[in-house]
Amino acid sequence: MSRIGRLPIVVPATVDVTIDGRTVTVKGPKGSLTRALHPDMIVSREESQLVVSRPTEQKTHKQLHGLTRTLVNNMVVGVTDGYRKGLEITGVGYRAALNGRKLQLNLGYSHPIEIDPPEGISFEVETPTRLSVVGIDKELVGEYAAKVRSMRKPEPYKGKGVRYTGEVIRRKAGKAGKIGGKK
Repeated sequence: MSRIGRLPIVVPATVDVTIDGRTVTVKGPKGSLTRALHPDMIVSREESQLVVSRPTEQKTHKQLHGLTRTLVNNMVVGVTDGYRKGLEITGVGYRAALNGRKLQLNLGYSHPIEIDPPEGISFEVETPTRLSVVGIDKELVGEYAAKVRSMRKPEPYKGKGVRYTGEVIRRKAGKAGKIGGKK
């Protein structure tokens, strides 16, 4: 049996879960999320817990079991606590600022870059070089954090660019690091 799939999902008292066929809707203090799950997976409510089960022991059902449980759990965690992905900007003159809801990035290009967040996603700028992507949908938070990072990925020589908080960039030696060569 799937070790992740067999774990029950604890539903807090502040969260309302509606199961309608293969569609699961989770409403909580931070908002509401809806997701259509695979038709073979069975999601049932037992008191204050959700249980995901599979119909057979086929390989595809085993694979979908843990995935479905994790997707539903991420929805419950999202509407109660929410998700946050931190980003750091490194480089001379590189900075971020909020322009209304839009995120404005100065990353060494000839023009500032503006990113307009979709519904359910917001940007928080703590300092000009530290920002966060915040929302209730884990998938969307990760997607927009990756979108911001892709505007100027960290380069391996000086480490300039946008990186995730805690991300380690493997550094390379520049020209001075070359040993031997032509005379």
